[in-house]
Amino acid sequence: MADQIRVRFADRMDLDGCIALDHPDMPAEFIQRKVEQREIIVAEKAGQLVSYLRLEYLWSLVPYIALIWVVEDQRQQGVGRAMLRYLENVLCEQGHTALYSSSQANEPEPQAWHRHAGFEECGFIAGINGEGIGEIFFRKDLSCLTQIIAHKETSAPWERKTKSQL
Repeated sequence: MADQIRVRFADRMDLDGCIALDHPDMPAEFIQRKVEQREIIVAEKAGQLVSYLRLEYLWSLVPYIALIWVVEDQRQQGVGRAMLRYLENVLCEQGHTALYSSSQANEPEPQAWHRHAGFEECGFIAGINGEGIGEIFFRKDLSCLTQIIAHKETSAPWERKTKSQL
């Protein structure tokens, strides 16, 4: 039987694991602040952190996935999708209608993951990364998810439909 994936906001007990999964130059104080602000989501299997998502807000308003990392031996097993679904639900409950993310132009696998997850390419910044590598930006529309949540909150229980019924 496969281990269950548990997705949740990181807490103080996860700090060392989050630091280990983030970029090596990222200051521990920054990651600690993100944990306190509920802007880091983790996934765990059998009590071990297997994935990490760091959320940012462009202009302090627009949700942007700054980093999503799945431990190599856990990739292609639905961990990234589970984290994305968790984040989408949280953002929709907060009233957000779009989610942004990006990938380096020389990384075809993350680009394919974004497209497969429903993101659409929405921009490009040339040369922003080291060695002059560009960054491709993606946008995912959350408005239909927001409508589903609003429908669940306002309709009678017998009128509610699951996402698969819509």
